[in-house]
Amino acid sequence: MDERKYMGNPKDGVLIPVAPSLAELPNNYTDMRDTIINKIKENRICSAIQVNSEMIELYWNIGNEILRRQKNEGWGVKVIDRLSKDLKEAFPEMNGFSPRNLGNMKKLASCWPDFSILQQVVAKIPWRSNIVLIDKLPDEQTRLWYAQKLIENGWSSNVLDIMIATRLIERQGKAINNFDSALPSPDSDFAREIFKDPYLFDYIGTDVKRREIEIERSLTEHIEKFLLELGQGFAFVGRQVHLEVGGSDFFIDLLFYHLKLRCYVVIELKAREFEPSFVGQLNLYQNVVNDVLRHPDDKPTIGLLLVKGKNKTVVEYSLAGFKNPIGVADWQEQLTNELPEDLKSSLPTIEEIERELDLEQ
Repeated sequence: MDERKYMGNPKDGVLIPVAPSLAELPNNYTDMRDTIINKIKENRICSAIQVNSEMIELYWNIGNEILRRQKNEGWGVKVIDRLSKDLKEAFPEMNGFSPRNLGNMKKLASCWPDFSILQQVVAKIPWRSNIVLIDKLPDEQTRLWYAQKLIENGWSSNVLDIMIATRLIERQGKAINNFDSALPSPDSDFAREIFKDPYLFDYIGTDVKRREIEIERSLTEHIEKFLLELGQGFAFVGRQVHLEVGGSDFFIDLLFYHLKLRCYVVIELKAREFEPSFVGQLNLYQNVVNDVLRHPDDKPTIGLLLVKGKNKTVVEYSLAGFKNPIGVADWQEQLTNELPEDLKSSLPTIEEIERELDLEQ
């Protein structure tokens, strides 16, 4: 039962919690309040918070103190409201002490009980992204995986939200491939982690039969979102890249260069299920790119075949014997129709993604 007092008119639909008086609070409240105030002063951030890690560590300490007191002494939500008021009065030049944010600090301490992990990983992440992690993910190992990916890729909080909603952890490194036999270690391990299965292209429209050329056009019209789904390191080179082989004309669907792997990536998009002949076609394109476009310092060109369904055994037999590194993965559309209701609401709109991308440039 909510014991807080509110101000405002219920008919207006806006109620603001009123901080209780000291007489309404537990006897040990002032001790906790003074402890937290001292923690803030010790961090020397009374004038401004300049270093993210210091702020996150401070928030964890505040949350841990609240958590410990509430657990040991059974305090209710009234304490949070009063603490918010007292901290704002003690540090009027600082932001972040709203009742809601104090609740987030408490949740931060609860979700990351090991302070060493917080220092090594979590404190490197912006506060808004930390809130996404603790709000969206129930277990620590999954939170830690996304936290590390965020640091590696420099995701914003909105991009992190997309990656969680689209279950990146379940798709990363899942493409069927021959990288172990076609690439030396550690390049093979790195390439395996870069490619995923399936790829999700929700922004290209409804699931109707279309020609592959129309799908390619849609992907390149939304190139920022396509690159976001491909992952960090991909640089777009061209679409329908012309190759002349023995007097015949061929066209690569999509050509990229990967800045970390230091190699070209040929992507062939098929609007039907996998067929073994697709691998031979992709291998031809890789051979030509290696001969014509590849710089002596570049590594072997990687091929990625995107299909609408596949049989794992058939794909593995089809890749056997090819010396060029090739990955095969599904691609899907209409993602939001397949998501649970709780994830649908968390997936940003196209407009929100576009705004986020504009801010990052």
